[in-house]
Parts: sequence; structure tokens; C-alpha cells
Amino acid sequence: MSDEILKTTPLNAAHRALGARMVGFGGYDMPVQYEGVLAEHKWTREHAGLFDVSHMGQAKITGKDAIEQFERFVPGDYKIVKDHKQKYTHLLNDNGGIMDDLMAGKPDHDGLYVVVNAGNKDADFAYLNANLAGDAKLEILEDRALMALQGPEAVAVLSAFEPAVAEMAFMDINWLNIFGVNCIISRSGYTGEDGFEISVPNADAERIWNTILGDERVKPIGLGARDSLRLEAGLPLHGHDMDATTTPVETDLAFTISKSRKEAADFPGAERILKELAEGPSRKRVNLIVKEGAPAREGAEIADADGNIIGVVTSGGPSPSTGNKIAIGFVPPAFTEIGTELQVLVRGRPASATVVASPFVPTRYYRKPKA
Repeated sequence: MSDEILKTTPLNAAHRALGARMVGFGGYDMPVQYEGVLAEHKWTREHAGLFDVSHMGQAKITGKDAIEQFERFVPGDYKIVKDHKQKYTHLLNDNGGIMDDLMAGKPDHDGLYVVVNAGNKDADFAYLNANLAGDAKLEILEDRALMALQGPEAVAVLSAFEPAVAEMAFMDINWLNIFGVNCIISRSGYTGEDGFEISVPNADAERIWNTILGDERVKPIGLGARDSLRLEAGLPLHGHDMDATTTPVETDLAFTISKSRKEAADFPGAERILKELAEGPSRKRVNLIVKEGAPAREGAEIADADGNIIGVVTSGGPSPSTGNKIAIGFVPPAFTEIGTELQVLVRGRPASATVVASPFVPTRYYRKPKA
């Protein structure tokens, strides 16, 4: 038994009223499932699922030096990000390791709005507070909850409350008056589906949650299905598929390193990361389909065709959408070519596995047709 006292989100009572099974996650009491992971996963893929992600850390970095200061900690070029756009990036340590992955965007003209992972937010905010200089200031938005509406029917559901959201494209972000309050709305999420993240005042969170759930196309979805959805989408999870020892290159996320930042070599860990880009890293993230036995879970060893241990699984489980057993892991680059035959040790027994492309299930982010 753990003596940890779990924090709660403003939606805790709503989850319990719905009969959610609650678990500790990231220091919070969170719903892992309502009617079952499989049913919730499939509902999100076919309709619209509503997730409580209020455990994530929300903050603003304000001041005329906000963007210049933020760029000291990440490899992205945020000076070129347009208003009402956001971009995925990494908070890097001096060795190029990923301290956290996060979203940062411009819903207004005052600096940046950032969303960081729940388990890292205290450390992230302490780090930023200690290192921001000039007139850049960190404002932690403790008075706001966050929910994600995901799935092919998400846009129809949300546009019934505010038609303007239908005009947003993937990674757009804006302040909108919706549900009678000012919300930060982004067309994004971590399921591979089209959808939105909605930042709302704590005082209005339960009312808005219940209002959205009033649409028959929407069901509440727990952390269990959130994890299986993101795994199918090939999206790495911090603390599992990346951490302070892995770089964006190793994690196959080098797209976060902007061209201008490569040329300037002015981001944390640039020496190591640029060397990996030029010469290749010693290990690289890989996607696997496990063809026999039980699913390969985090910690399972990966072996080559001759049985030599070459890596480890960092995420894995069944794929409800495909019926396959899928996994993410790290192996030397020589073993990452699509179609390479490997083995995973599941409960001590070797099981055949094949390297496949990412994602396991095609993503359905909404991008406006080119004129």
C-alpha cells in the first residue's frame, strides 16, 4: 500500500459519479476506465471520446523576451511560429536528453502557452522559473482544467457549441468564448485522431464536462484507452519511450529540431545531437508487431534473429484496432529497417517480431486542403 496522498482534478467527483475505476497516475487520482478499455478505445476511433487531462501542467511564459528565452531550452524555432499556431517540442538538458516533451503555442499575442506532462510539471516549472531571464516570466495556470475531445465526430460535437472550431486545422490554437467562458482551444491531442484540447476555468470544468457528455456521440474515456490509442498512433510517452537519457534523434523525433537551430547549434546538447544526426545514434526507436504469444510489455528484451540481446521494449500491448500485438522499443540502427525479423522475450520465452513503419494505425489529423 502506498502512503502517497493523491491530488485530484476539478473533475474527480464527475468521474466517480460515472462509476470510473480510479488509479494513481502522475501523482493524481485519475480514471483508468469507465466501461472498459477495449470499448472506450473503439468508441474513440469511431465516434468521440472525452478525456480529463487536467493533471497536465498549463502555464504561460510572458514578456517581450518570452520566445527568445524559451528557445534557450528547446530545439525548435518559435520566432517563426505564427499567431494562433502551436508546435511540439522537447525540453532538453545539457547533454541533449529529453527532460520532457511539451506543446507550446501562441493563442494570443503575449508570449507562449505551454502544456507539459503531469509527472514532470513541478520539475519543469521549477527549472523554467530558475532559468528564465530578461523580462520573461512564468505564470502557472493553476486555475484551469484541461480536457481532450478526440475522435472522428469530435469536430461535429464541438462545432455545435462554437462553429468557429470547424475552421481550425491541426495544431491551430486560439482563445474562444465557448460554453459561456473564455477557453483556450487547440486542434490537437495524443490519440492519432482528429480532436481538440480545451482549457477551461476550474470553476466551470464539471459543467462543461457534463455538457459535452450530453451529446450521444460522446463517452468518457479513461487513461487505459488513452494509452492504447497513443501506442497505435506510434506516439512515444515520456518516462517510458523517452527520458532524460534519450535524445530526439534516438527517439525518431528529430523533426523537432528546426533548420535554423541546427545551423546555429545554439540549443542544449547541440554537440551530441548534431553528431548523432551526422553519424547516426547508437540506438533508435523502433516499432514492432509481435507475431506470437502474449503482448510484449515494457522491459521485455529484444533480440536479433540469432537470439543475441540488442535492445528493450519501452511500451507494448494489444492493438484493439488491428488485432495485433504491438510494441515500441530501442535497438541499434542496423536493426531498424522495415521488415527486419527480430525476437522479443515475453515472460522469458522468445517470440518472433517484425519491424514495421510508424504509426501502427494511420493518423487522422485534420489539415486544410491546399488551394
